[in-house]
Amino acid sequence: MDSRQIFNTLIRTDPFNKLETDVLKAFCEKVTLREYKPNMYVFRQGEPSQDCLFVILSGFVEITVSNDRGIETVMGLRRIYDFFGETVVLSGLNYPGAAHVKDNLVCCLISRKDLEELLYHHPEFSGFFSMLLAERVRMLYKEIITERSYDSYLQPGNVESALFRKRVSEIMSYPVITCQISDKVTEISKIMAEKDINAIVALDNEKKPRGILTEKNLVRYLIASQIYPVGECRVGHVMYSNLAEIGPEAFIGQALVAMMRSKTKHLIVMERGWLVGIVGMMDLIKTQSTGTLLLTRDIETQPDLNGLISISREIGNILNAMISEKAAVHEIFDVTSELHERLTRRVIQLSEEQMRLEGFGSPPVEYCWINMGSAARYEQTFGTDQDNALIYEDSEDGNIENTERYFARFAEVVINNLVRCGFALCEDNIMATHPNWRRSYAGWLALIERWKTSYSPEDSRIITTLLDYRSIWGNTSLSEKLWKNIAAAVQFSLNTGMFADNDNFEYKLPLTSLGTFITEKKGLHQNEFDLKKVATEYIIKGIRLFAIKHNIHEPSTFGRLKRLKEINALSEEDIENIEESFESLMMLHIRENIKKIRQGRRPDNYIDPYSLRKKERLILKRVLSGVSLLLELVNQEFKGAWLKRFVS
Repeated sequence: MDSRQIFNTLIRTDPFNKLETDVLKAFCEKVTLREYKPNMYVFRQGEPSQDCLFVILSGFVEITVSNDRGIETVMGLRRIYDFFGETVVLSGLNYPGAAHVKDNLVCCLISRKDLEELLYHHPEFSGFFSMLLAERVRMLYKEIITERSYDSYLQPGNVESALFRKRVSEIMSYPVITCQISDKVTEISKIMAEKDINAIVALDNEKKPRGILTEKNLVRYLIASQIYPVGECRVGHVMYSNLAEIGPEAFIGQALVAMMRSKTKHLIVMERGWLVGIVGMMDLIKTQSTGTLLLTRDIETQPDLNGLISISREIGNILNAMISEKAAVHEIFDVTSELHERLTRRVIQLSEEQMRLEGFGSPPVEYCWINMGSAARYEQTFGTDQDNALIYEDSEDGNIENTERYFARFAEVVINNLVRCGFALCEDNIMATHPNWRRSYAGWLALIERWKTSYSPEDSRIITTLLDYRSIWGNTSLSEKLWKNIAAAVQFSLNTGMFADNDNFEYKLPLTSLGTFITEKKGLHQNEFDLKKVATEYIIKGIRLFAIKHNIHEPSTFGRLKRLKEINALSEEDIENIEESFESLMMLHIRENIKKIRQGRRPDNYIDPYSLRKKERLILKRVLSGVSLLLELVNQEFKGAWLKRFVS
């Protein structure tokens, strides 16, 4: 392998592509090459520095770090045109992590001396290299802090396989067996049989993935339906084209959520626009994520409510497993909320069948069942109280009474069945059984129009609650049309200063001037405070206001923050601070409730701050200050009584 190939690699690698061509060509003469076989280690954690920088010419490597218990965590992946070993090449210290070869690897080795010369004589190269190094150190620090924050909650003897710290790259299949979309299925099915695989990725003429051909496709289109003549059928005719993809650096928990959301059994693994692997349901099952996947399948196939009641108890076990396996907050939210949502959908389906058995027949008009609150925001963990509503189409004048009678009974059936599955009744009666939360589409519009002129406290409470909703079952166009009307009405009141006055909304930290926590002095929650009321709720409502202003129809707090970041509605620094505060608060909420459940107590929103470790109390104080900072931003953007209605 000559210096031309080395040059072609370095010219595509940051920051070497910042060098002038003549300088880079001369530099390539100093570079040596080394090959490594799969499963070898280029270096191991704790070994002395080899005094060189490794630039990948072909293959890829995992950068891993082991904790004091010997549990290895993948911190990053390095592929062609990446470099690694940068943290010690200049310092000469021991390696803080390991480089584990995953595929035949060829590296350009750049000596410490030669690298120092580049840094000294080429300021642009030096500046870019320093920036990349700082970013990687920052990401590594963030990973380590996350790891330690989980460890602080894990009980001795309760550490499992760290499934949600594993990366997709550790379980994906590679190299990927592919075909062309123009290939005949008769030929490709022979390849699938020879390779003993049940799916193959179909590429277009530019080698980009365009679909997946599975055994299920072949059976469905060529055997069961016989839509195409077998001898003439091409892959493009019968492949599944709605591809779901994920990156190799993603955690397995994220792959699990992506598979559940997309209702597929395969994910293609993409990096920089290139296909680098494929992950199937069986890959996840082999990693012991069987419980969640099978639970999802069981929910959808249960023939009666008794089966769902049994399954609902298993969701708590999944939550415990994810906590033990160090899942991130958003992963916990995604998985548990998805399971609760699927459970709710199946309850509604079975409730429709129950209505038919009771003699009510099928729904007289189209309807949409919506969830509100934490369920809508995809922030469910434990079985929370019900917050739901019902929208149904307007009916003919002569059928209005029958329609109302049907949906009144239907709401009762669904709510009662949800209670049997562990979803408690809402203490505030925000449920479809109450007429306020069960209306025709015209009835909902009438409420909005009335609110726009009266702004009564009761109507305001309903409108505020509806700012977080998600359609669960039925005709989703009803909920989409209703949301547009709600958003327009709220934006109108916001833009016209309908509630404006000169008073800012004041947030009082639950801290004294001496920095001690302010807790309840007596009663059931003596020496505790409600974490939701003093912190979490303000983040949810504050971010909701910014989302409404910018016409973002995304109910989840994390999703809203992501969209606000994309449109530069808030600074990147503010977004990061708010995200970290919200994630810390929710993880504290989850873990403290796990402790209560283990003690035989019911989960709630209260915490005793002095039962936390000193480090955790400091984190809590910092997070509460972050809430205060957010509300300062809210006060700058929105004024007066409007805030008191929609934030307080």
